[in-house]
Amino acid sequence: MKIALIGYGRMGRMIEDVAKDRGHEIVCRIDLDNREDFDSAHFRSADVAIEFSIPTCAVDNILHSFAAGVPVVSGTTGWLDSLPEIKAMCEKGEGTLFYASNYSIGVNIFMSINRKLAAIMNRFPSYTPSLLEVHHVHKLDHPSGTAITLAEDLIGEVSRIREWEETEKDTPAEEGVLGIAHERRGEVPGIHTITWESEADSISITHSAKSRRGFALGAVMAAEWLKGRSGFFTMKDMLPELY
Repeated sequence: MKIALIGYGRMGRMIEDVAKDRGHEIVCRIDLDNREDFDSAHFRSADVAIEFSIPTCAVDNILHSFAAGVPVVSGTTGWLDSLPEIKAMCEKGEGTLFYASNYSIGVNIFMSINRKLAAIMNRFPSYTPSLLEVHHVHKLDHPSGTAITLAEDLIGEVSRIREWEETEKDTPAEEGVLGIAHERRGEVPGIHTITWESEADSISITHSAKSRRGFALGAVMAAEWLKGRSGFFTMKDMLPELY
């Protein structure tokens, strides 16, 4: 498969290594200093583009890819206010996008566990949930896209929680609100912890990434899955085929 890389930082280079290990060809690499290559024959020859850039460039990157007729696997977070517009374009046949806030297979299993636990806890109002996400100091956005996905999935299952908001670590949110705290330290790839607290006890589930390679592998697997498909997709579409 021919792959174009959009964003050629540490994550882009790791995706390149994984893709080559799986027998794929990298036909184009686009970063901030060569954005004119969106108009190149090399880019247009790609079966799929894998986009890991920065929030301010993500939408433009996706639109350039659509214009070139190249489907996109995007893992950039911090731009989701524009996602409904991009999704509508896909539904009208104007582009193809696979989006996930986190491509780690383990994280997506963790998300499934979160939804199931939240459905159980909906019946136990004495427990109050909170969420903590920890990432490396280079991550610009907060809360993380993964934390937002976890929060929205939890809210969808728990009738007494109406919304989420950012809070300081160890500071409870007001009633009916899921508090999300963030911490930035060192080179932590990503830790997400959901805690359900009551006067009697607490229940916590945690996913801790050991490296970014799991994210890269998941993104390449998504690119493989996306080839030949059209529309808008997420990990919820792909994962049932892997379980």
